[in-house]
This record gives sequence, structure tokens and C-alpha cells, in this order.
Amino acid sequence: MTFGFAPSSAASLAGSATPSAASAHPVARLLEPAEWAAAEIPLLRNPREVVSGLHARHRPRPSTAVVAVLDPEERLCASASFTRRPAPADGWVFRNALLAQLRRVIPHDLRRRTPVRTAVLLYCREGDTRWTEEDGAWMWGLRDACTLHGLRCGAYITLTRGGWQVLGEDRGGRRPNAESTPEEFDPAGIPLHQPRTGGTSSDLMRRAAAR
Repeated sequence: MTFGFAPSSAASLAGSATPSAASAHPVARLLEPAEWAAAEIPLLRNPREVVSGLHARHRPRPSTAVVAVLDPEERLCASASFTRRPAPADGWVFRNALLAQLRRVIPHDLRRRTPVRTAVLLYCREGDTRWTEEDGAWMWGLRDACTLHGLRCGAYITLTRGGWQVLGEDRGGRRPNAESTPEEFDPAGIPLHQPRTGGTSSDLMRRAAAR
């Protein structure tokens, strides 16, 4: 797994909890690229369809985070989007915001011995697709929120003007991007300009188009 590096574009969340004095450092809680790679985050079977489905449903613009929960067949169980205000990035703050959204849209799985559902995070921001300290804070927040909600920690995906990128993997694309409009779908929920691949990822697209 390879990562690029870029200066941090600090961010925090609207309506999230105020961090304690112990978390005052703007990057007090983040995951470095090597730590994220070592966590063995499960791979998405078809990341483009997942990204396209979430983009069609939430239409994110810069400063928008979309957290989604997928079942073992990669079907969408629930998702939520929210925005943030410019402020120092801190994984503790991001964790609280993600956890609040998860609790709002889906029951926890803490009674299970092994997580069966996976949470993924799509974050739309300015800049390019290279890793930033802000991304590291989102990664820390996603991992911790998943632990507290009984979920597997899944992919962290950035959406910029240049396209989308699954950080930690060599998978990305130019569309959708931070400026594109949602793709058009046929009655079965398949993108009109994409091949009919079928399978569980297409179920995600069909659900996204129908809601």
C-alpha cells in the first residue's frame, strides 16, 4: 500500500462535542498511513459503485462527510451525511460526530462476538487525493467509532475535485468527484454509462437511486 503526503487542511464538525484540555493539540489523535495499512482494513469489492451510490444519495460537496454501514454482502444498511466548520482537526471530535450519526441511523452490534457489518467513510474535501493529517484524524475517528458501535472499520475514501480515492489502496477514479452531478440510472438502478455488472454492489446502486 502506498500513500502520498500533503499539508493538513484542518477541520472540525458542526455541532460536535468540545474536546477536553487533554485533546487540545490539533492532531492529538490520528492514524499515520503505516498504521492504517497495518490495520488490514477490509477491501471493498467494487469501490466505484459504493462511491457512486453514496454520491447519488447524499450529493456531497467539500466539507461533507458521509458515513455508511454495509452488510456482509456489501449492501447498504444505513447512511448519514453531515458538514463541519473550519477548525483544528482532532480524531476525538471526529469520532464523537461519527458515533452520533451511527447511533441515529442504525442499532449497535455490541452484543455480537464478531462484527458482521462494516462502516465506511466518504469525506469530500478540497485539495488532492494525497494523505493529510486531517485524513489521519478521520481515520482515527472512524476506527474508534466502529469499535464503540460494534462494527468493522472499513474503507476511508476521499472525494476531491480530481476524483475519488480509497486511501491505503491503489484504487480511485475521476468520477464521481466533488463537482460532478449524480450519475443517471436506468430503472434497475444501473448507471446508464457503465456496464451491467450485477452482483451485490449493484444492489447498493439500486437502493441509492430508489431513495
